[in-house]
Amino acid sequence: MFCHNAEWDQPNTLNSILFYFYFIYCSNNVITSGVFSRPGSLKDPEIAELFERSDPEKTFEDLREIGHGSFGAVYYARHVPTREIVAIKKMSYLGKQSVEKWQDILKEIRFLRQLGHPNTIEYKGCYLHDNTAWLVMEYCVGSASDILEVHKRPLMEEEIAAICEGVLRGLAYLHSMGRIHRDVKAGNILLTENGVVKLADFGSAATKCPANSFVGTPYWMAPEVILAMDEGQYDGKVDVWSMGITCIELAERKPPYFNMNAMSALYHIAQNESPQLQASEWTDVFRHFVDACLHKNPQERPTSSRLLSHQLVTRTRSPTVLIDLIGRTKAAVRDLDNLNYRKMKKILMADENDAGAGDEGKSNSVTSEHSLHSAVSVASTGSNSSLPNQEAPPVPPHASTSEDFLPVRPHASNFATIRTTSIVTKQQKEHMQEEMHEQMSGYKRMRREHQGALLKLEEKCKVEMEGHKQILDKEYEALLSQFSKELERLTQRHQQELERRIKANSAAERRLFKDITTRQEADRKAFETQKKKEYKASKERWRRQMDDEATPKRQRDAALASQKENHKQVEAQEEQRLVRGQKDYLELEMRKLRRKKLLQIQHLELELLREELVKRQQQLETAHSMLLRHHEATQELEYRQQRAVHALREEQVSRQHQTELNSQREYMARTERELRKKHALELKQQPKSLKQKEALIRKQFRDTCKIQTRQYKALKSHILQTTPKDDQKAVIKKLKDEQMRKLALLGDQYEQSIAEMLQKQSIRLDESQVRISSYYPSHSCSFYFYAILLALRVQNSNVKNNNNEFVTVLPLTIAMCLYKSFNCSDLSSSQQSRPQ
Repeated sequence: MFCHNAEWDQPNTLNSILFYFYFIYCSNNVITSGVFSRPGSLKDPEIAELFERSDPEKTFEDLREIGHGSFGAVYYARHVPTREIVAIKKMSYLGKQSVEKWQDILKEIRFLRQLGHPNTIEYKGCYLHDNTAWLVMEYCVGSASDILEVHKRPLMEEEIAAICEGVLRGLAYLHSMGRIHRDVKAGNILLTENGVVKLADFGSAATKCPANSFVGTPYWMAPEVILAMDEGQYDGKVDVWSMGITCIELAERKPPYFNMNAMSALYHIAQNESPQLQASEWTDVFRHFVDACLHKNPQERPTSSRLLSHQLVTRTRSPTVLIDLIGRTKAAVRDLDNLNYRKMKKILMADENDAGAGDEGKSNSVTSEHSLHSAVSVASTGSNSSLPNQEAPPVPPHASTSEDFLPVRPHASNFATIRTTSIVTKQQKEHMQEEMHEQMSGYKRMRREHQGALLKLEEKCKVEMEGHKQILDKEYEALLSQFSKELERLTQRHQQELERRIKANSAAERRLFKDITTRQEADRKAFETQKKKEYKASKERWRRQMDDEATPKRQRDAALASQKENHKQVEAQEEQRLVRGQKDYLELEMRKLRRKKLLQIQHLELELLREELVKRQQQLETAHSMLLRHHEATQELEYRQQRAVHALREEQVSRQHQTELNSQREYMARTERELRKKHALELKQQPKSLKQKEALIRKQFRDTCKIQTRQYKALKSHILQTTPKDDQKAVIKKLKDEQMRKLALLGDQYEQSIAEMLQKQSIRLDESQVRISSYYPSHSCSFYFYAILLALRVQNSNVKNNNNEFVTVLPLTIAMCLYKSFNCSDLSSSQQSRPQ
C-alpha cells in the first residue's frame, strides 16, 4: 500500500496504529468501490444496470467494420427490432491491465449515459458478450479526419468554421456540466449524413474539473496537461487548446510536430511557443481564432462559450456547407473504391494470363502483388489518424472495396460512409503493429503509476505527520495544563495571603477605632462632668447675685433663665468643638493606619506579582524549549519525508527519461529501418533510372541534330539559289564545315550533360552508401561491385538498342563513377562475395 522507506521505520506505537487503521480504511473503500472486483462481473447492482441483458449477436445484424484503434473496433450494424442503423464499439477487457480496461469501460458508459446534446454522440445502450463490451451509439458517416484522408487536401475556411461551431457547442455543454473531453481532434469529430457535428470518444474524458491526469493524444495535448502532474491542475480550457490544434490539422492536414516522435512532441509543446498557421492564404479572422485558442497561458485563453461569439463562428456562411462537403466526400470515396476495384481486377486478370509462364510468370506474380499493395494504398497515405513513417497495409482477403460491390442484402443501400476501405485496413495494420500505441499507453500508464505512488507516499507522509503532530500537541497540552495548575495553586496561595493581610488590617483598624473611641468617650464624660460642676457653680453664683429682696422674683427668674440659656449655648458649642475635634482625630488616625496598611498590601501584591511573573517566565521558557524541540523534531520529519518524496520523484523522473530515451531510440531505429528499405530500393533502381535519364538526354540530342540538319538543308537550298555556280562548291564546303563544328559542339554538350547527370547520381549514391554500408557491413564492396556490373549490363542493352557513337561513353563513365564513389578497398574480396 505504501512505498517502503527505511528512515520511517521508527518504533512509534501511535504511528503504527494510525497507519494500520488508515490501511484498513483505504482497503475497505477500495473493495467496496469495486476496484478489486472481477472484470465483467455484474454482481454489483450499480454495474449491472449499465448493461442490457439480451444477446447482442441476436439483437444486431449486418455488422461491418468501419474503424479500428487501440481500444478495439467500431462496426456499422442494424438493430433488428427497430431496423435502426447504429455504430457499435467493441472493447475487450481481457489480457494485460484487464482491471484498468474494465474501469475505463465503466467510466465511458457512465459518462455517455449523462450526455444529452445535439453535438455529442447519442448513447443507445451497452451489452456484454464473450468478455467484450458492445457500446452502442448513433451512427455517423465518418470523421473530419476521414474527409482529409479522402480529399488529400485541407478543408476550406468556411467548412472549418462550420465544424468549429458544432465542436464548440458540444464543448460548452460539457464544460457547463463540469466535464472535460481531453481528446479533441479531427478523428474524434464525427459528422452525420445531415451535416451535424458530433463529439465522440469519451474514453479519455474527465468527470471532475479541475483534473490533473496525464490523458489525451500527444500532438493535441495542452501544455498544462503535460505539466499537470508536476505543476498543478487544469480545467476545460485544455479542450480549447486541442480545438486550436485541430483547426491547424484541418487547415494543414497534420497537427504541429506530427513529423517527430510523440514523446519528443510533448517536450516541444510544453517548452516552445504556441504553433501558428503556416500558409498565408487564411484570413485574419481565422488566424485570430487559432491564436486565441492557442494561448500558452490558460488564464488568457478564452472559454468555449466565449469562442461561440467569435467572428469566425458568427459570420454568415452557407447552411449546407457540411452537407455539400459530405456529398463530395462520398462521391470521392465511391470513385476511389471503384478505381481500386478496377486496378485489382486488371491485376488479377493479368496474373491469370501469366500463370504457368515459368520464371517470368513468377516475376509477374511478385510485381502484381506489389501493384495490388500500391493500388490499395492510394487512398491511405497521409492519414491523420495514423502515425508518421508507417507503411500502408495490404487489403485483407475479406475486406470489401465499395458499397457498390458489397453482396446484395436487405437495406444495403442504407450503408453510407466517407471512410474508404484503405482507411479501415490501414487502421487494422496499425493496430496489429501496436508499437506506438503500446508505447504511448505504457508511457501514460507509467505516468499514472508515478502519480499514484506519489499520492500514496504523500498520504503516508500526511498520516505520519498528523500522528506526529498529535503526539506533540498532547505533550504540549499536558505541559500547558501543568502550567495552568501551578499558576492556579500560586494564585490561590497569593489570594489567601492577601486575604489574611486584609483581615489583619481590618482587625487593626477595628482595634484602633475602638481605642480612640474609648478615649474620646472618656474625654466626653469628663467634659460633661466638668461642665456640670461649672454649671452648678455658676448657678450658685447667679443665685447669690440675684439674692436681693429689692429685685422682684419674676425678674430674678427671667435673669436666671437667661443665664441658664446662655450657659447651655456655650456648653453646647464647646461640646460640638470637642466632638468635631474627636471626629477629625479619629479620621486622621484611621487614614494614617489605612495608608500604612495599604502600602503594606501594595508591597505584598508587588512581591506576589513578581513571584507570579517569575513563575510565568519559567513556564514560558520551558514551553519555548519544548516548542523548539518539537519544531526540530517536526523539521527533521519533514526533511526526511521530503527526501523520500524527492528520492521517489528523482527515481520516477529517471525512469521516465529512460523510457522516453528508449522510445526515441525505438522511433529512430524504426525510422532508420524504413529509410534503409527506401534507400535499398533506390539503389536497386539506380541502373534503371540512369538508363531512363540517359535515354532522355539522347532523345534531346537526336532532336537537336534533326533540327540542325533541317536548318542546314534549308540554308543550303537558299544559298544555292542565290549563289553563282562557280562559287557553290566553296560555299557548300564551308557549310559542311560549319555543320560539323556545330555537331561537334552538340556532342560536347551531350557528353557534358551525361557527366553532370552521373556526378549528381554519384553524390546520391555516396549519401546512400553511408546508410547502406551500416545495413550491409560485411558485403558493402560486393554490393557496390554488383552495382557496377549492373551498369555494365546497361552498356550491352544500349549498344544493341541504339546505334549511336555517343552512347558508348555512358557505361564506362557509369562504372568509373560508381567505382570511384564506392571506394572499394578490396575488389577481389568483393568479387568473391558478389551475388550470383
